[in-house]
Amino acid sequence: MKTIFKSFLAFAAIIFSLVFTSTVNAQTAPQIKNVVLVHGAFADGSGWKGLFQILTKKGYNVTIVQNPLSSLADDVRATNLALDKQDGPTILVGHSWGGTVITEAGNHPKVVALVYVAALQPDSGENSIQWLQTAPPAPENGVLPPDDKGIAYYDKAKFHAGFAGDLSKEDADFMFASQGAFYANGFGTPITKAAWKTKPSYGIVATEDKSINPDIERAMYKRSNTKITEIKGSHVVFISQPEAVAKVIITASKK
Repeated sequence: MKTIFKSFLAFAAIIFSLVFTSTVNAQTAPQIKNVVLVHGAFADGSGWKGLFQILTKKGYNVTIVQNPLSSLADDVRATNLALDKQDGPTILVGHSWGGTVITEAGNHPKVVALVYVAALQPDSGENSIQWLQTAPPAPENGVLPPDDKGIAYYDKAKFHAGFAGDLSKEDADFMFASQGAFYANGFGTPITKAAWKTKPSYGIVATEDKSINPDIERAMYKRSNTKITEIKGSHVVFISQPEAVAKVIITASKK
């Protein structure tokens, strides 16, 4: 009888352990594992490296879009190609100009939530430039007028202070050297259908942003009923404060 009782206790302990482990795993594992990251103008996908490392270590499947920056339609197309490859529900993240891109691309059926990182967030029929003009630019802002090919670049003399003020000069110099050729007509292209109207949205205000006035970010996010998180950081807050930005993405994945 004692042998049977001991066997029963051992069996019960195993069952309890399995149930407890499953419960813990269910609580800690991301409910939505796919994350697609969309960079902005005057940048490329390499800036997402730190955030990529944090999220992948936590079990997320992260894809980084390389925007051609040749037009809104082209950037949306590149983002949709990345979304097509996802194997299930996806969090779509956009930085700066990438916010305009995800506002359109976020209508993809696999996208379940949007995360705006110091990003533009126009409504249907609106374009990016009209929002950028709602507040005066910071003195450090270095976006140059389009050249004879219609391409806008960031002034090298202002890039560190205006774009990446909380990074080292060495890192800022690398970002300047790797910036894409951004065709400025994208800023004037209106959104066809704003995805944030039908999908949960999370917005990060970079409080030390010198490229997009933080008040513009606050106004857009408030208008759209986006859940706002303020993080002390420059325009590239996702590089200088990757853990804080990751936390917002993780929150979006568990709703």
